[in-house]
Amino acid sequence: MIDVGRMHLDKTKRTIVISDIHANLKLFKELLGKLNYTKEDYLFINGDLCEKGPNSLEVVKYVRDLSERFQNVYVTKGNCDLLYRYVFNGSEGIIPYMNKQPNSVLNEMLTIHSKTLDDFSNLTELTHFYREHFHDEIEWIESLPTAYETDDFIVIHAGIENIEDWYQTEERFALYTDSFYEKEHQADKTVIVGHWPVVNYRAKQISSHNPLIDLDKKIIALDGGNQIKKDGQLNALIIINDTFSYTYVDELTEEMIVQIDYSDLANRMGTVTYPNYELRILKREEYFTLCENMKLGIDQWIKNEYLVDNDDLTNCRTDLSTTFLSVNRDEKVWIVDKDCEGYILIKRANGEVGWIPKNCLNV
Repeated sequence: MIDVGRMHLDKTKRTIVISDIHANLKLFKELLGKLNYTKEDYLFINGDLCEKGPNSLEVVKYVRDLSERFQNVYVTKGNCDLLYRYVFNGSEGIIPYMNKQPNSVLNEMLTIHSKTLDDFSNLTELTHFYREHFHDEIEWIESLPTAYETDDFIVIHAGIENIEDWYQTEERFALYTDSFYEKEHQADKTVIVGHWPVVNYRAKQISSHNPLIDLDKKIIALDGGNQIKKDGQLNALIIINDTFSYTYVDELTEEMIVQIDYSDLANRMGTVTYPNYELRILKREEYFTLCENMKLGIDQWIKNEYLVDNDDLTNCRTDLSTTFLSVNRDEKVWIVDKDCEGYILIKRANGEVGWIPKNCLNV
């Protein structure tokens, strides 16, 4: 059974839900600024304060201070906030993870005290170190509820089990379950989750990291792929008087102005996301290759520079938009990849990510 905080909200006040900050304090502050956030707002921070980005401990401190200063700040646990449990439980796999992930809260904790993994001979010693030096941070994270429930919605990091009494959801499911939007639930309220990047659901849709709001299915998915996807973003869901909207910030900095109108008449759309990289070549063209995505059983146009041929296998080398966008003259766009032949990968202000001919930007 999970720990659930319950509350009644004033619907005339603004409710903001943010998830998956992933250790990027600069981006989180930028998002709060874009929202013109004040202490009068209800602010839910739905897990994964830590990992991936450079400021895990700073984000924990900032969010903790925010929750102590302002009455209307509510924070839930995320799976990435609990990595110390692997150390405490003696899970040897945490060591190769730490060696592979320099931007980990566990490594930050070591660095602050001028330590490395080489200074510890076993996980017991490492456990003692973390408990001694970061007791307060760990206790605060452990004190966070797994979910919050209001009159209208449930905020939980990854999802709830498809059972009559959702309060009986196991903690591991609540924090770790993947692709919750593709599952069902029996709660009578909308479930707001992060954890699983929303772009992963858009293999056959226009590629974007915008929140997925499905009130018929009673699921809202928020994870914008921040710190995980090159063109990812940190999303904020905004609720007031039962209406939903959103905004986002990202780390794309190169802006350009479209010079000529362009319309993609073929209506080509989609996204390749991990682990669905295996492809079968159907037709090669000058700039793109039509491929069958072997795991998904769908056809996608892959930019030639992203194809990797190994013997009889072809793979897409990373996550990639397979969407072709239409753009308007004088429209501002942000550059994702301008180093390919013939086409440039851009992001529009509305969050759509896709390809346009280079001559649209005079590149």
